[in-house]
Amino acid sequence: MDRVTRMVRERPLVVFSKSTCCMCHALKTLFRDFGVDTAVHELDEIPRGREIEQALMRQLGCNPAVPAVFIGGELVGGTNEVMSLHLNRSLIPMLKRAGAIWV
Repeated sequence: MDRVTRMVRERPLVVFSKSTCCMCHALKTLFRDFGVDTAVHELDEIPRGREIEQALMRQLGCNPAVPAVFIGGELVGGTNEVMSLHLNRSLIPMLKRAGAIWV
């Protein structure tokens, strides 16, 4: 859990993902289209990725574990939560407050 905490504090927007997950791809594309410099951690490609996945599920309640989006160090959730924020026009202001985008 300490490792996850350190990772999410490094950048304003952090996404835990798997390279083969279509929902992860959709969120990464959304953030890229906004011009956000996203810290993406592909759990199926990094050392100890399985441990991080277990921590996301057990300690943070992420189910499924990916995608898991953190904005400003806080867990926002997965695809449903991010898309809900986007549809109600809350996502961009949240990203601005966190310093992930400036425009």
